Amino acid sequence: MKHARIVVDGQVFDATEQDGQLLLADGRLFHFADAHWLPPLLPTARPRSVLALGLNYAEHAKELTFKEPPKEPLAFVKGEASLIGHQQFTVRPQGVKCMHYECELAVVIGRQARNVPHAQALDYVQGYTVANDFAIRDYLENWYRPNLKVKNRATCTPIGPWLVDAADLHASFGNALQLELKTMVNGNTTQHGNTRDMIFDVPTLIAYFSSFMTLYPGDLILTGTPDGVVDCQPGDVVVTEIEGIGALTTTMIDETTCNTFPT
Repeated sequence: MKHARIVVDGQVFDATEQDGQLLLADGRLFHFADAHWLPPLLPTARPRSVLALGLNYAEHAKELTFKEPPKEPLAFVKGEASLIGHQQFTVRPQGVKCMHYECELAVVIGRQARNVPHAQALDYVQGYTVANDFAIRDYLENWYRPNLKVKNRATCTPIGPWLVDAADLHASFGNALQLELKTMVNGNTTQHGNTRDMIFDVPTLIAYFSSFMTLYPGDLILTGTPDGVVDCQPGDVVVTEIEGIGALTTTMIDETTCNTFPT
């Protein structure tokens, strides 16, 4: 099942997808365009940790001039305040020279996890969504673990539109989850890859993180991006899409046109 969180007439609702529309628990149906989309996370399970992977696709590592892929996951922490939903706006700061998208499979943890064996790791997944982990290359000081200004600005981590139940996705695609990813900028495909090319797959990441920290329901793991990232400008419409999950749309705007940030 596909789950969403939306705002309609000033009220927040949980919704599911039915025949190309949003279905509320009371039976009402809404067109996608009539809703304000929030990140598809339950308020009772907001992420204590948002963990993101750097250089988790070998071709992306080569794209950034790394000759060898990492020997263990290269992770950094993001703040929940950077998250926004589908069909929202990402702000490009004034004066930056390179700000690019990163289409990523996002894993949502479903129950408390500590010292989880690799073979049981998928039992701890609630579901999956799409993340667009925008990076501001100008601020980068360390390729291996980006500093806060690169990845943590408000509006720079769109996720959604759907949270797809793990059981449904595994039933359709198998536990290996070999899913096609692509990014389109203004209708032109600029990035294409497959999650089978991840250096560290989802079970490996859950086992790794839970070996030294506790994962809680709602925690997010952003699993990295393939090669093919390009700079985006104000006015660009960026669609990051993952097979079986959905297409996440974000419009980039200039900082001077944005008076408020989401709360």
